[in-house]
Amino acid sequence: MNSADTQLRAAVIGVGAMGQHHARVYTELAQTELVAVADSTPQTGQRIAAKFGVPAYSDYRQMLERERLNLVTVAVPTRLHRQVVEHALEAGVHVLVEKPIAATVEEGAALIERASALDLKLMVGHIVRFNPAIQALKTHLEAGELGRIFQIVCRRVGPFPARVRDVGVVVDLAPHDLDVMRFVTGDEPAYLFAETEQRIHTDHEDLVIAMLHFRSGITGMLEINWLTPQKVREVLVLGERGLFRVDSMTQTLTFHENAQANGDQWNALSVLRGVSEGRMIRYPLKRYEPLKAELGAFADAILEDTPVPVSGEDGLAALRLALAVVESGKTHQIIELSP
Repeated sequence: MNSADTQLRAAVIGVGAMGQHHARVYTELAQTELVAVADSTPQTGQRIAAKFGVPAYSDYRQMLERERLNLVTVAVPTRLHRQVVEHALEAGVHVLVEKPIAATVEEGAALIERASALDLKLMVGHIVRFNPAIQALKTHLEAGELGRIFQIVCRRVGPFPARVRDVGVVVDLAPHDLDVMRFVTGDEPAYLFAETEQRIHTDHEDLVIAMLHFRSGITGMLEINWLTPQKVREVLVLGERGLFRVDSMTQTLTFHENAQANGDQWNALSVLRGVSEGRMIRYPLKRYEPLKAELGAFADAILEDTPVPVSGEDGLAALRLALAVVESGKTHQIIELSP
């Protein structure tokens, strides 16, 4: 797999804030060889291309025609996702598109249908799933270590990022946490309610608080904004046996135990009778770069012809939820979500 003739020929369309990291990682993975980049701003494309010793294209369609690609990352503004992804698929190239999958549900569904018709992989870049702390949380929850899950809370707050121009905080950031909620609980929301505000940025909303009710009875809360001086990336999962806390920035997972629901006492109880403070456990985790894990998994799915770990359908589900949050914020109504 390390030899050039067995590596996948990779390229990146859009090498701005996020795309340039995709380009770097493709040069570092054993499974891939970066062969070109494309960006509509020639100076940007040329700067990244020179860094990695590959050609730069200002017209991505020309790159798709010339470079005999196996896979491509699409990291362009959301409004261009459908157009660019469709062109890549029509060129016979497997695609990883940065989240959200597209600007609308209809566009996202069309991309899924086209990829399926052409028998090509379409993966959505929900990078938070690949954080080692989120992966460990999922493992502990699947093992039943929390008992029944009561609540999941996601906080993603910080200053406004210069890269964002075409969408508000909900479509830009909420898909991350809505996807994490679905991923770690294995459940789907039945309805939600949200409040959104425009406090500083006049084009789009820059603050959201959302409440979700999942089909199994789990409650969810989402807090996202571009207004907080301190950057916070936190996931809390509360259940019968205690509380799991993930800090995605430090890649740490801790468990705060309910002392009345552990050991022999837990096994003897048919119902939970109370809550009291128990041990705090910090799990040892091997830290790694989530983007490298994400792109490595994408490459492996192509080489082994297995399903991608974050499907187009996953991306579409997150987009549907994000757009429902926007709608609720505008109408101040509870939004019922179809199965």
